[in-house]
Amino acid sequence: MLKKEDVIKVAQLAKLRLKEEEIELFSKQLPQIVSFVEKLSELDTEDVKPFYEVIEKTTPLREDIPQKGLTQEQALSNAPEAENGFFVVPRVVEKD
Repeated sequence: MLKKEDVIKVAQLAKLRLKEEEIELFSKQLPQIVSFVEKLSELDTEDVKPFYEVIEKTTPLREDIPQKGLTQEQALSNAPEAENGFFVVPRVVEKD
């Protein structure tokens, strides 16, 4: 069983928010998962060729036909917030 602090650290690295009951559950499950994955290193893969698929067909492309786009008013019509003809979004960069 992992320590609670270890589970919290892994969750933070994975950008996950866990409830207390989830932390307890994962502290039991994570060692089992790691143990299972470690079993893969026991496999002899010396003579196993890597698997890859060569696709010789080209990706089908549609004809690029210009079409009329949205007006500014139409584009902003479903926006949760707009101001002076622009979308208002949360600040992601702090001011210095």
